Amino acid sequence: MTALDDALAAHGAAVRPLYEVLALLRSGSYELADLVRLTAAPRRSIEDLLAALEPDLERSAAGVRIAPHARAAYTPYSLPSLPDPLEAAVAAQPALLTMLAERIAAVPPPLAALDHVQATPETVLRRALWLNSRYDLRRGKVLFLGDHDLTSLAVRAVCPEAELSVVDLDERVLSYLDTTGERTIFTAHADLRVGLPPALTGKADLVFSDPPYTPEGMGLFAARAVQALREPTEGRILLAYGYSPRHPALGAQVQRSLATLGLTFEAILPDFNRYTGAQAIGSAADLYVCQPTAKAKKSFARKGSSAIYTHGPQSVESAGTKPGLLAAAREIASEGGLALETRPVGWATSGPEGDAVAMDLSADPGPWLLRTLLGTNARRLALLLPNNHPDLADAAAQAALTTLVADKYRLRLLRSTPDNRHAIVAADLVDRPSELLTRAHARLANAALNVPEDLADLRLVDVPRHRLAELLPG
Repeated sequence: MTALDDALAAHGAAVRPLYEVLALLRSGSYELADLVRLTAAPRRSIEDLLAALEPDLERSAAGVRIAPHARAAYTPYSLPSLPDPLEAAVAAQPALLTMLAERIAAVPPPLAALDHVQATPETVLRRALWLNSRYDLRRGKVLFLGDHDLTSLAVRAVCPEAELSVVDLDERVLSYLDTTGERTIFTAHADLRVGLPPALTGKADLVFSDPPYTPEGMGLFAARAVQALREPTEGRILLAYGYSPRHPALGAQVQRSLATLGLTFEAILPDFNRYTGAQAIGSAADLYVCQPTAKAKKSFARKGSSAIYTHGPQSVESAGTKPGLLAAAREIASEGGLALETRPVGWATSGPEGDAVAMDLSADPGPWLLRTLLGTNARRLALLLPNNHPDLADAAAQAALTTLVADKYRLRLLRSTPDNRHAIVAADLVDRPSELLTRAHARLANAALNVPEDLADLRLVDVPRHRLAELLPG
C-alpha cells in the first residue's frame, strides 16, 4: 500500500475527502465526476488516488470501483464522521427537492462566459433552509446578486413571507424567474460593473451571491452587496466561493480583497455548496458569511473592471479588442461632420447628449447593446459588437431589437464590419423620439403614465427585457 499511503500523506490532516473516495469505491462503481461532486475533492487529487489504486481497480461502463476481492484490504482506510443536520433537513423535504430539481433542470443553460456553474438542487435547498434557520426572513429584505441557481425560488418556498429581489445580467434568468416565481420575486436587470439599480440601493438586510471566483469578481460583487444593504454594519453578506486546496494562494487573494473592502468573516462554512461541474475545485465552494464594518460604507462606490470572469472576452486574462477595430465605428459615427466622442461602456447615468458617440461593445455578453441604446441620447451611435451577438443572430432577433428602440433610434445593422468577427450597429436619432426612451434614467413613476406598480421605482434601463413591451409602444 506504499503508493496509496504516499498519495494520502501528501494531503496531511486535510485528507478526509480522499477517505470518502475510498469508501465510495468500496461500495460500488462511480464516474470520476461523481466522485468529485460527492466528496468535494479536487479532480487532480482523485486522479492521483486512482493511480495509486490501479492494481485493485475494476473499470466498467458504470465507472470505476475497487474489485470485490480487494475491498477488505482497504477497510483500515476510514475515519469516523458526524451526521450533518442540514442533510437530514434536506432529506426531510422530498417534494420540495423534487420541485426544485425540475425547475433547475429547465433553467436556461449555463453561460461559460458568465462563469455559470449549476449548483445541485440539494445545495439550493440547503441554502434556503440555512438562511431561514439563521435569520428572520419574514422581517428582512433579501437581495440575490445573480440567481442562475434559483436560490430565490427555494427561499420563497421555505419562507413565503420573505421579501425577495433578484438582479441579474442574464435576461433569460430574469424571464424564467418571473414565469416560475409568478412575479412574487422582484426582478431587475443589472451589470454590476456598470452599477446597481437605484431602486435596490440601500434597501436589503441580507445579500446572497455566487459571484465569479476571481479576486476582481468577488471584490466587485461584495462591494455592490455593501451598497445594497440598508444598514451595512447591521446587514449580512453571504458569498459562495471555492478554490482548490492545491492552490491556497488563490483563496488568500480573494480573502484579502474582501478584507480590504472592510468585511469581517463571521463564518466560513466549508464545502457548503456543491455543483455540477467545476471539478478543479472539487465541484464545491465554501459559504462566506460576512459582516461589513464602518469602513465598508466607503468602499462600495468602486467602478468595476469589465474583466471579472475566468472565461470568454470578459475574462481577467482576455487580451481585449485589437487596436484599430474601433476606428471603423468612429468613422461611421462622425459621418456628415458630426462632432465625435468615444465613451466607455456604461448606461448607469445619463451623460452629455453629444452629436456622435462611438463605443466598443466587442465584449458584450448580450445585454449591453440594448441597454446602451436605451441609456444614451446622442444624435448618432456607432457600436462595435461581436458578429455573433444574439441581437444580430437572425432576422427575427434583428427585428425584435429594431422594434424595441424604433421610437428613439433608426438602426443600421452592419454585419461582418470591419472584419468577419465583428459588426457595427449604427443608430440615428429619429425626428421626434419618445420622451420615455430619452428619459431612461428617470424613475418610471415620474417618467411614464400607467406604469405597472412593481416597475414604478425602476428606471427604464433597469427593466428586464421581457417586460419592456409593457412600457414601450409597438
